[in-house]
Order: sequence, then C-alpha cells, then structure tokens
Amino acid sequence: MSKRSKEFPFPFRNDSYAYSNHSARLDPPRTVTVSSRYTEEVTLKRKLLQNNHDRCYRSLPLSLEAQWEVLMRVFKELSTYEPKHFTLEQRGNAYEFTNHLLREVEVFSYRDSSSIELEPLDLVGRHVQEDLIIMGDRHDGLFLEAGQLCFPSNWSLTFVLGMEFKAIHTPVPGITDSGFIEKVERFIRKIRPHSSWERKNWSITISDKLDTPLETYSEWGKLRYAVTEENVGELVNVRVEIQRLYRLPQTNDILFSIHTHLLPVEELVKDESWFKTFYTNIKTLADEIAEYKGIYLYKDQLLHYLEKESSKRKVQL
Repeated sequence: MSKRSKEFPFPFRNDSYAYSNHSARLDPPRTVTVSSRYTEEVTLKRKLLQNNHDRCYRSLPLSLEAQWEVLMRVFKELSTYEPKHFTLEQRGNAYEFTNHLLREVEVFSYRDSSSIELEPLDLVGRHVQEDLIIMGDRHDGLFLEAGQLCFPSNWSLTFVLGMEFKAIHTPVPGITDSGFIEKVERFIRKIRPHSSWERKNWSITISDKLDTPLETYSEWGKLRYAVTEENVGELVNVRVEIQRLYRLPQTNDILFSIHTHLLPVEELVKDESWFKTFYTNIKTLADEIAEYKGIYLYKDQLLHYLEKESSKRKVQL
C-alpha cells in the first residue's frame, strides 16, 4: 500500500449512501494535522493565493477578533503537537512562530494588525494544509464571515461570504426538505468552547486537482467527459474532506477547517474491504446525489471498471 493510501481517510461507514452527520469528538481537540504531502500542498496554496488572492481569501471586518483567535489557536496547536516541525515563543505580547519544515519565522504582536502584513487568518492559513473558514455565531444563525479557501470542491468563497449556514447548503439535493441541515446547525451551535468535532465528507473528482472552484469550472468540469472504461481507474479520484469544527472560547465563533485528500480509484481497489464498500455505495447512489457528487456522467463507466477489477482480483462484490 502506498503512503498516500495509508494516509487516506476512507469515508464510507455503510454499504449505501445516506445523509448523516457522523461527527466524532476529538481528544485532544485538534483542528489541523500535518501529512507527508505538507510541503507540496502548502506550496500549492501559496501559489494559488499569489495568483488568485481575491478568489482564495475573503473576510468581513467584524471577523478580525476571531481571526486573531484562530491564528493563536493554530500556531499553539502546531507547536504543541508537532514540536519537531513548529515552535512558538512568547515575550510579553510579542510572539515568534518558527516553521522548521519551511525554514520560516513569523514575528507578531497579538491583536496588533500593524505587526503583520496580511490579515491573521490569511497568515496562519499559509502554514497549514487545511482551508480555514470562520463561521460567526450570531443570535439569528451561523454566518460565513471569513475564509482562506484554496481547495474548494465546486463552490465559491466570494459567492457565500456573509451568507447564513442554511442558505449556503441550499444546492445540496433534498438536504433542506428533510430538515437535516437544521439538525446540523443545531449541533454546531451546541458545541462547547475548546471542543473539536470531526466528520468526513466525500465526493468524486477527475484527476488529482485539489483546487476545483466554481470560478474555474470551464477548465476542470469538461474533464468529466473524458472518462472511459480504459482510463477511469487513473482519472477518477475519491475526494475526502476531513472537516473539523472548533468553538473559539473568546469570540464564541466557529473555526471550520477542511483537510482534503485525494486517492485514485486504481489505488483504492487494492484494499478489498474498501473496494466492496465503495462499489455498493456507487451502485446504489440515487441519480440526483450522483449528479451532486460529480459522478453521474461517468457512473456506468466507473461501475463497469469496478466489476472488471472484481473479476480480475477475484473479489466478490
């Protein structure tokens, strides 16, 4: 099994798909992690931010306090749980964060915006693989108030900035009619300070391209039409987002971190238990969900490929 496969967070818990929160509380309450692809993915994030900053970073002025809280939380977390790679030193209100992996140092004074060139969320996000979103918890709901989003799956930070949680999820088929999204929002609003919760969200994408924003759909969306039974194993990737929610104790807002993993189907089928569960989930997927998950155009080719592989590998599906 490849290193990428070993680190891949296989998302399927059951043999068929159904909307489910399936969040698990984390102890310790982590919000970010470091994988073997750290340098590669952080370098890609920074390139995207340099070339498309207005698309990849957005914030509202009222998010600034929460941004500082996120910056301190993430820097302290990295230095605590990854001390070989990161250190944070304090001298009064002045801090020095050292990223030993990238051989970089960030010096800043807490809550002093003149001490840094970027906004706090934009700065700290350049040291982690995760996309970072701040959801403001207001009396009338949760609102997306800031985000560094470099690796979105067919959505736009520009479009959703300032939107309420339920409105952001309106495009998901059936999710509002079932009342599921209201349950999720109630769950998030009950999260206690210092608590961190994790869930896995999956979709299917073509190629190993992490950055698939709505704005560049014309570039990557057409790849769906290039899938054949001959290349499906290589082109089709299972995309899994490790989504974590953390209640910021000072502002009471929510930090939403998203760590994206990709694995080509030809790698996934090497694990027999993964193979079987993946096949049954795709086989039983309703058309509207298949469309939303990005599979509908090549679902038949994918199933035929899996059935051929099962025969070749003598796996009973």
